[in-house]
Amino acid sequence: MAIRLTNNSPVHYSDLQIDWLKCFVAVVDTGSLSRAAMEIHRSQSAVSMQLKKLEDAVSCQLLLRGPRQHQLTAQGQLLLGYARRLLDLHAETQSAFQGTKLAGRIRLGVPDDYAGKYLTPVLKRFASRFGGVEIELDCEQSTSLIPRVTKGELDLALISRDNARRGTLLFHEPMVWVGSPHFDVWRRDPLPIAVYEDASLARRSAINSLALQGRRYRVVYNSSSLAGQIAAVQSGLAIAVLTKCSVPDGAQLLGAEHGLGPLEPMQVAVYRSKTSQNSRAVDSLCELIVRTLRQSG
Repeated sequence: MAIRLTNNSPVHYSDLQIDWLKCFVAVVDTGSLSRAAMEIHRSQSAVSMQLKKLEDAVSCQLLLRGPRQHQLTAQGQLLLGYARRLLDLHAETQSAFQGTKLAGRIRLGVPDDYAGKYLTPVLKRFASRFGGVEIELDCEQSTSLIPRVTKGELDLALISRDNARRGTLLFHEPMVWVGSPHFDVWRRDPLPIAVYEDASLARRSAINSLALQGRRYRVVYNSSSLAGQIAAVQSGLAIAVLTKCSVPDGAQLLGAEHGLGPLEPMQVAVYRSKTSQNSRAVDSLCELIVRTLRQSG
């Protein structure tokens, strides 16, 4: 498929190939040629060559090459928006004609806090297009989902990623301090907190923030369950750190005025197993997750 991009410049633009745009977007999303190559299953030299062809086609530099990171130029930023829209349309066109042919099973994982707001709308759209695909859904914390995807026990998972190389980044989810408006738990010293398991990024973020504030605390509730965290907050047992999307109605958001510091947002990503790379069903769901959640995020 070839698409011609034009503007008011007198420079002649060559046809833009879909493969060039896929390489370009992959490099932007992953930050490097090597990670982009793994993402789209091409060699690093092939990705570099496709980028060179794309830059030749538009007669301008799109990326500033660094030893570890690639950054967009102003022209690259302009093209990125067009590239994403073109790739989305290309994928939707393929889905429209291939949807009825897809079959198989997808083993999918998602944390509780991302399931309702982010994944449910995606699965509704997917089911309407690909009724022949069976989905098995596991709800667990990202710390449990990541090793299962790595081992091939799950095909795909929506996760809070633990490093910049893990999966494809979708958006940043804010983290917030949450308490009950009926209990001034935040006034207590030491501060009682509810936390997830030891490996949890949310737990690490909460403790790091309190340490930077020099605020004393004590862990009074441990649970890997979102429902458990909310119960601890609503009962006045503790305050907790939650993803903003999972804050229940009626909860109180706490901040600097309550003596609490800022929190690092979660990097929400879609993480795919190597063993699923030949599955067209997983291809389709992964692409739909990326298209939908990049826009909503």
